[in-house]
Amino acid sequence: LQRYLSVSEFILVGFSTFPPHVLPVFFLLFLLMYLFTLLGNLLIMVTVRSERSLHTPMYLFLCALSISEIFYTLTVTPRLLADLLSSHCTIAFAACASQMFFSFTFGFTHSFLLTVMGYDRYVAICHPLRYNVLMSPRGCACLVAWSWVGGSIMGMVVTTAIFHLTFCGPNEIHHFFCHVPPLVKLACGTDVQIVAQGVGLVCITALLGCFLLILLSYAFIVAAILKIPSAEGRHKAFSTCASHLTVVVVHYGFASVIYLKPKAPQSLEGDTLMAITYTVLTPFLSPIIFSLRNKELKTAMKKTFLSRLYPQSS
Repeated sequence: LQRYLSVSEFILVGFSTFPPHVLPVFFLLFLLMYLFTLLGNLLIMVTVRSERSLHTPMYLFLCALSISEIFYTLTVTPRLLADLLSSHCTIAFAACASQMFFSFTFGFTHSFLLTVMGYDRYVAICHPLRYNVLMSPRGCACLVAWSWVGGSIMGMVVTTAIFHLTFCGPNEIHHFFCHVPPLVKLACGTDVQIVAQGVGLVCITALLGCFLLILLSYAFIVAAILKIPSAEGRHKAFSTCASHLTVVVVHYGFASVIYLKPKAPQSLEGDTLMAITYTVLTPFLSPIIFSLRNKELKTAMKKTFLSRLYPQSS
């Protein structure tokens, strides 16, 4: 292991290229978004646990999604906030590897859970009579567990491949966290490009695979909804999918910006702000979308927290 530690720490360049007077503004903005992300996901989890009417597979998956989102933001955002107030942003070799592992683990867990939620909506709308059999409690628990296992495997594969490379120096990561492309640029050796292409192929294949499975689920869902005779029935069926579909569009839309952007030269500031859309903005929007676009969850939230604020009126 010692031969890989010619670089013992990295310097996160991140926001150091921005004018100093905008850094406190970024800090306050990202802090508020981070706190709202935590609060929103915790509110969803408390509501689902409190309301027996929400003890269904759909909301079990939503809770699992909220947990993965909380852990993902804990991996990236606190470090980002601390570095915004620091003049010397260094991260140890082992800490960098840990951050990469957990960010990829929770990021891909999130993608796998969104795919599972798409399958849940497909079964609910296309095979309603078999829903209780296909989405039994044990089956749902297995789907959630396999999503976490899959995310962990992806995190381990990517982190092992990248940190098996030799880092001879320089040690400046042109990013605000330990991400693959800027780290690959610091590696030396003949196998760097092969490893980088392999990691990129694995990540894009996993993301596109999840996305295509979700698209396939919604192709069957739309076909089933169009067969419903009444407009009210079609609207009710689609409303159960609206929040999930919106989050999928946001999640994969911003992910494609990060993973599928052209290789044309771009400023460090542009790369940094682009990465913020996926690491900070997407987790911030997710609980808002689920809370506002899901009528059943929104009603349950009002009922749960109004009854606690005004117990005499419930």
